[in-house]
Amino acid sequence: MLKILTNEFNQFHISPMPMRTMPNKEVYVSIIGAFFATLCASFFSFNILQADNNPMVLASTGASAMLIFAIPNSPVSQPWPLVGGHIISAFIGISAYYLIPNPILASSTAIGVAMLAMHHTGSMHPPGGATAVTAVIGGSGVHELGYYFVIVPVFFNAIILLSIAMAVATFRERNPFT
Repeated sequence: MLKILTNEFNQFHISPMPMRTMPNKEVYVSIIGAFFATLCASFFSFNILQADNNPMVLASTGASAMLIFAIPNSPVSQPWPLVGGHIISAFIGISAYYLIPNPILASSTAIGVAMLAMHHTGSMHPPGGATAVTAVIGGSGVHELGYYFVIVPVFFNAIILLSIAMAVATFRERNPFT
């Protein structure tokens, strides 16, 4: 059955999942790296910031970890898209929250404007879209931070992920950051 499905997918020129094409050593290094990166970002957000009820560890942080550890050679997994995409999207999301009173319209606008800004700055990082939306609908914990949200937690979480990804990259056959 699996062979039949594989043959069917091959006719559409669908490539295998990136983790399947990595050597086992890199798969395990990626998994361990993603674990420690999200653990550190969680520790920072919850313990250092005392963020008990705030959505400080963004869903976009987890999505970024999946990208930079599972497909590290992808253009969207490089340092500028990771950091720049999140910072730009957070700024746009907070701005949309302040400028557009309707949260549905504000979050929809934030996604489109963030996509446009990431495109023009060469910082396309899909989880940035979730960062933009979180800035709009993240609740009082995010809104009380205002533009500080761009720095804490967004910038710091991106730097934590990037630092660990760069350390993990030294164990890869091909370092995606050199």
